[in-house]
Amino acid sequence: MTEQRAALVTGARGGIGAAIVVRLEADGWAVHGVDLEDADLTRREGNKLVVDQAIERFGRLDAIVPNAGFQHVAPVWDFPEEQWDRLIALLLTSPFLLARYAWESLATSGDGRICVIASAHALTASPFKAGYVSAKHGVLGLVKTLALEGAGVGISATAVCPAYVRTPLVEAQIADQARAHGVEAARVLEDVILERQAVKRLLEPSEVADVVAFLLGPGGRGITGVPVPIDLGWTAR
Repeated sequence: MTEQRAALVTGARGGIGAAIVVRLEADGWAVHGVDLEDADLTRREGNKLVVDQAIERFGRLDAIVPNAGFQHVAPVWDFPEEQWDRLIALLLTSPFLLARYAWESLATSGDGRICVIASAHALTASPFKAGYVSAKHGVLGLVKTLALEGAGVGISATAVCPAYVRTPLVEAQIADQARAHGVEAARVLEDVILERQAVKRLLEPSEVADVVAFLLGPGGRGITGVPVPIDLGWTAR
């Protein structure tokens, strides 16, 4: 059993997840990072598998960071039902299952942390993203419930809510957003993606990782049951 604090991070092969793994390991954490190649997190079996693997690997589990996700851009009348199901499964049900399966280990830790990577879309909405927005609003409610239930056993829960981050997920949206909004792809970043932000830039994955590291560290012990926006002024409007 490792004496290091141990964390499970999903969606760990690139973007925000990879940055979180790098930052936590630099801070001395033992990290079990998983992605699509390791398990299907839209299924119960996949979520249980990755929790069991982390506990078997480290002999403990002190934090989970549900981060895996994807996006689909389409109007409600044309939104594929199977994409709705996948979004809810990965963005909302998976964090619930990970928390459920890790609960005993997090409680045994005495200082268990659940840090869900949500989105500014947990706090507001945008058109053409019914599945993503609904799932992110739902995961914020889940985090509040986890915080209340975890308070008595030493488990805290937070939802990090970033604005748009420079990741393949965001880059892949540009063509879809151009079609949905009827604008040229070259104008999507400024006219659509960053339009509601006060600060007109993309966040870097490392900036999100810095906030996660703080929330999982000593400074984050008193923060639970709340969204933590990193939204460049998006929700100030």
